[in-house]
Amino acid sequence: MKSPFHRRNRSAPPSGERLYAIGDIHGRFDLFETLLGKIEADDAEGRAADTTIILLGDLIDRGPESAAVVEHALSWSAGFADMEVLLGNHEASMLAVLAGETRWLDSWLGYGGRETLASYGVPSDLLDMGASADIARAVQSHIPDSHAQWLKDRPLSLRRGDYLFAHAGIRPGRALAAQEARDLLWIRSEFLDSEDDHGAVVVHGHSITPQPEERHNRIGIDTGAYFSDTLTALCLEGGERRFIQS
Repeated sequence: MKSPFHRRNRSAPPSGERLYAIGDIHGRFDLFETLLGKIEADDAEGRAADTTIILLGDLIDRGPESAAVVEHALSWSAGFADMEVLLGNHEASMLAVLAGETRWLDSWLGYGGRETLASYGVPSDLLDMGASADIARAVQSHIPDSHAQWLKDRPLSLRRGDYLFAHAGIRPGRALAAQEARDLLWIRSEFLDSEDDHGAVVVHGHSITPQPEERHNRIGIDTGAYFSDTLTALCLEGGERRFIQS
């Protein structure tokens, strides 16, 4: 059954490819599992294609099961699709803390790091009352090296045909090949309000909207899963776009 959110357009991924981009998961492993099941069923309904699932970053923070989301993405082995995972600003903040940049600790804890650390087994009393130095040590001791290294290796953007995938967006007026990490991870209004032709349709998360936001130059698919219970995927195939939700 095709999604009621179904469009035809001129932009397309490479011929023979079917792409599913998933917005910010933020520790909602339950929604992630549900959506992957729906994607697998949708993929099975279509003609044979090279299928790739693209996670747009922010796998962690805010929701209760960040560690499980990272582990599932890291160890992905489902035969029906490959999986590509981009870095989000929340992963970048955690990696900064892991690298010893303690100035990031308080801000990261404030926008979801506490929930992430709890999912990795850091005791709640330490998170509630522990000194910053003790929490910083707990970050180092509880997050597995395998997870940290895998996240470090995640790309900031991905190009497929007429589409560019990035966590937050791009800096308008700057060549796609010359984009800077800060913009790819953090940009908001300058990108969201731009009417420029970017040279590719940018598929992004990072900025929450109640429903997917489709413009001529960008498609936003962060529907606030951690509080809305709605995780969104965009399917791109030929000249078609459709949305699938948990």
